[in-house]
Amino acid sequence: MKYMITGATGHLGQKVVAQLSKLTAKQNIRLGVHTPAKAAHFKDKGYEIAAINYQDVAKMTAAFTGVDVLIYIPSLTYDVQGRINEFENSLTAMEQAGVKNLVDVSFIADQYNNPFQMAGYYAYLPARLASSGLQYAVLKNALYADPLIPYLPELIERQNVIYPIGDQAMSFISRQDSAEAIANVAVKPYLRNHGQNYLLSMEQNYNMVELAHLMTQTTGKQIGYAPVTIQKFADIYRAEGNGDELASMYHAAAMGLMDGVTRDFRHITGHAPQNMESFLKENYQH
Repeated sequence: MKYMITGATGHLGQKVVAQLSKLTAKQNIRLGVHTPAKAAHFKDKGYEIAAINYQDVAKMTAAFTGVDVLIYIPSLTYDVQGRINEFENSLTAMEQAGVKNLVDVSFIADQYNNPFQMAGYYAYLPARLASSGLQYAVLKNALYADPLIPYLPELIERQNVIYPIGDQAMSFISRQDSAEAIANVAVKPYLRNHGQNYLLSMEQNYNMVELAHLMTQTTGKQIGYAPVTIQKFADIYRAEGNGDELASMYHAAAMGLMDGVTRDFRHITGHAPQNMESFLKENYQH
């Protein structure tokens, strides 16, 4: 079997490469990358590298040829139509290259009434795939826990979590656990050959009082919860380039749309995902 991972040099992609390499020989793994120079370390280790461009069907068709299972990690664009176009181009290339199996990485924010700016893409995915003729599975990630770690110094300074979600909870998963589940679904046909739709989450969600308490325990610094308004949150982080997008996501959380919890990770891997307390303690450096 030949497996291909798109976005292989990204935060999640690199972890998927590592996890998939535990389950099959690296000779069976092809890495699809937009900038081959960024994949030099993988090439040095003996991985096959293929240049891809989501705008270029011919280039992707060449890269996909000979692949049995495609693990599709989308680009990080916040443009719904752009993301849909990239996926449609990828489906066209898969068809032309004869790829029959798809493992598609998605996100929890896929409800029809979800105000997150990218929800339209995530809602479109499962319905689009149902009519594609492919054998596939969709793996929706809960919110990544990983960005909380570099955020902790700011929260210590603020002395509060400020997410504008009121008394609602959010569910999380680490990229490491997400990658383990993705790799397992890729290599086990029974987990991906009837259009399964998984939600990868820790086995409990966390309201912001609970999250702040765990952060206080981890850092030894008092962190409370003082939510700002959705507009204020957007204003605070707009300079970083994604304030409005993030605010729309927390708007969804405030509506109770980001708190889903499943045992899908355990179903896929046979063991529980890492919980938030353990994740924070393992990754936080004083």
